Amino acid sequence: MKLNEKRKVLIPGFAILLGVCSVVASSSTMADESEAYSIARGGRLYDKWFKESTTAKTPAVAHPYYPESGKYKGNKATDWRCKECHGWDYRGKEGAYASGKHHTGIKGIAGMAGADPAAVVAVLKNQTHTMSAFGLEEQDYQDLAMFVSKGQVRSEAFIDSGSKKVTGDVNAGKSYFETVCANCHGLDGKEDDQIPPLGKVANDNPWEVLHKIINGQPNEEMPALRAFGVPVAADILAYLQTLPQE
Repeated sequence: MKLNEKRKVLIPGFAILLGVCSVVASSSTMADESEAYSIARGGRLYDKWFKESTTAKTPAVAHPYYPESGKYKGNKATDWRCKECHGWDYRGKEGAYASGKHHTGIKGIAGMAGADPAAVVAVLKNQTHTMSAFGLEEQDYQDLAMFVSKGQVRSEAFIDSGSKKVTGDVNAGKSYFETVCANCHGLDGKEDDQIPPLGKVANDNPWEVLHKIINGQPNEEMPALRAFGVPVAADILAYLQTLPQE
């Protein structure tokens, strides 16, 4: 008799218990992974929901509640993007969008951090947001709500609001970038000719780049690095600021 067979004979319930525990652990892990996916996808919906969603139509009319004075009123559906009103730093008129071409005077979503996702969904479906006419699925609302509730990253600790400089480990960021990101973006951050050099974007709008590092790019192959943790994202961002801007 083999040792593992003998153990099953001596304590048959133990093998069953191990099987049950394995299923429970697996289910728990799957639930955690599912939540992480939902939050990251919600971040991409926050970025541009009509590109990330597989069913939503791109709005062809100006958002009725986007200010008339706003620079992007009716401009290629830009005024429908969550980030355009609430900011890449999620602080709206209290943050990076307090002034400049993206200023709208609209508050951010920071106050909804930690809220019941169901309550966030209710806000998303209210008259002010008027998103229901464009074919979003219920899962889109759920994922976006998960991001608002559980996915916001407070960047004040490592992005200086005045200089826009990032506090991070540049050397560590270089290693992360060269092994995870450079295959698509190039070692100098200029490989993708569809976007400005990463060095320029990271210096002009570090909050946008941070958001995309953590959550990925809507409906594109760029991976979400949320699972790596915010310090890693900050290190990558700090390194990006050292890359060529032209």
